[in-house]
Amino acid sequence: MLDDTDRRILRHYQHDPMLGPADLAELAGVTPATCARRLDKMQASGVIRANRAVIDWRALGYEVEVSLRITLDKTQPRAFDEFMQAARDVPDVVEIQTFLGRVDLRLSVIARDMAHYQQIYRSAILTLPHIADIEALMHVARIKSDEGLPL
Repeated sequence: MLDDTDRRILRHYQHDPMLGPADLAELAGVTPATCARRLDKMQASGVIRANRAVIDWRALGYEVEVSLRITLDKTQPRAFDEFMQAARDVPDVVEIQTFLGRVDLRLSVIARDMAHYQQIYRSAILTLPHIADIEALMHVARIKSDEGLPL
């Protein structure tokens, strides 16, 4: 379980993981050695899973983002496994989420423009196995996107 020191370190770390150990330790009010030891412990226990780059897809020319809500044919025993394996292989699918309820999965798809999206949809999405229903939601704006926890 995390204590107050771990939470202070995480609070600053999640907002700027590029901080050097001395700067992070100073902000968290601990020594650099304590900070490094705590970070190592949180990484080893899986609390901190990764450091990663957040890429602005629009800056790379991807202007279209579509959320596809998919319902699978659940009469097929391996529908989920086969669908997810095939969807992972579509390079333009940047996120796959599963749900309980009317919708089984959500795919987030990026494309350079509508013509490119139409090509992806027809050649890669509609060919995925076991789709019973699909609904496309065109992304208009991202109002909030924050993976930081309220520590």
